[in-house]
Amino acid sequence: MGYYLLYRDRQNYWRWTAFATNGRKIADSGEGYVNKVDAENGIRLIKGSLAWPTRES
Repeated sequence: MGYYLLYRDRQNYWRWTAFATNGRKIADSGEGYVNKVDAENGIRLIKGSLAWPTRES
């Protein structure tokens, strides 16, 4: 099963990346978010078609 990775980048912005079952990156936030909830909302936008668990690092 694929998953979403929620993390902070080097500039301390929240970002997310979606990984397929084979471990390959298939989508990302494309921008950093100041608020974690905004990054989580970005995940929710695509979760309808890719209902994978979210991991945080």
